[in-house]
Amino acid sequence: MHIDSQDTVTLRAPARLHLGFLDPSASLGRRFGSIGVVIDGFETEVELSTAVSDRVTAATPEGDAQMERASAYLRALRARSGRADTLHLRLLRVLPAHGGFGSGTQLALAIARAFAQWHRMDVSTPTLAQWLGRGQRSGIGIQGFDLGGLLVDGGPAADGRPAPLLSRIPLPEDWRIVVVQDDREQGLAGNDEKGAMAALGAMSAARSAEICHEVLMRVLPGAASAEFGIFALGVSRVQQLLGEYFAPVQDGRAYTSAAVGRLMTWVAASAHEAAIGQSSWGPTGFAIVESQARAEALERALRAAGLVEPGLVLRIVAPRNRGAEIIDNRAMRRVR
Repeated sequence: MHIDSQDTVTLRAPARLHLGFLDPSASLGRRFGSIGVVIDGFETEVELSTAVSDRVTAATPEGDAQMERASAYLRALRARSGRADTLHLRLLRVLPAHGGFGSGTQLALAIARAFAQWHRMDVSTPTLAQWLGRGQRSGIGIQGFDLGGLLVDGGPAADGRPAPLLSRIPLPEDWRIVVVQDDREQGLAGNDEKGAMAALGAMSAARSAEICHEVLMRVLPGAASAEFGIFALGVSRVQQLLGEYFAPVQDGRAYTSAAVGRLMTWVAASAHEAAIGQSSWGPTGFAIVESQARAEALERALRAAGLVEPGLVLRIVAPRNRGAEIIDNRAMRRVR
């Protein structure tokens, strides 16, 4: 079927790296709270167009695996909005599922925002997320969808509303992230994630307080003043504290992927200054460095040391200080 390019709404949503929870056990009564960063180089892209009857199609095998979920999101949006126009939803690109990139939330919000734009609906992104059941733990993907940058949220409200944004800082444009993927592994999701969270003992108030202290007095000031060394120390310490806490449900390791863990342990012990860790449940690891040159030098060193095992994929990407991009071809304009 030919699609008229002048009768489409296209949305491109960036990935995020989840750098950790602040207080997963609610030592002060409010659970979770998160810190994360939006990145370039990985995107979800969807397109809406008119159709005789509702259709959902995908342009990639990865998209094929998400068609059922996408169809469910579209049905939920119709139910909440009362809009009944028949549409063709195309999944042009999707983020790696269960990899630590926020694929489920970005797919949901990409479809929801494209749907809202198609129908000229003035609905906030947190509201769209709530309609589709997203943001029950972290608000990083929701706020990052709109804003990009380095983000801190305050944890979801008791009534289910998504987490409020507490801080948003643009990261220096020169900084780079070496993203390490392990295609052989997947992070926890769905019922497995819920079971893992339930199996963990309570995080001590002292550990949560140290995480918060690192975020407030190292990570955020380091980012705001472009003091990379301070930022890197803070992120790496937060990740160490969280890795120790989550290890019992990750086969006793701080990293879901043993290969990623070996690589990151080497980075921590090397002369390469970096903020290292695992995004969410992994298996994706990251090393944030101060420049493109340092990212390339780190990648060369990792390969020379024989740490890029078969199945691992390294990519150098930039931090992204802007949110999703919407193109409404019906009006021949870029919305944002």
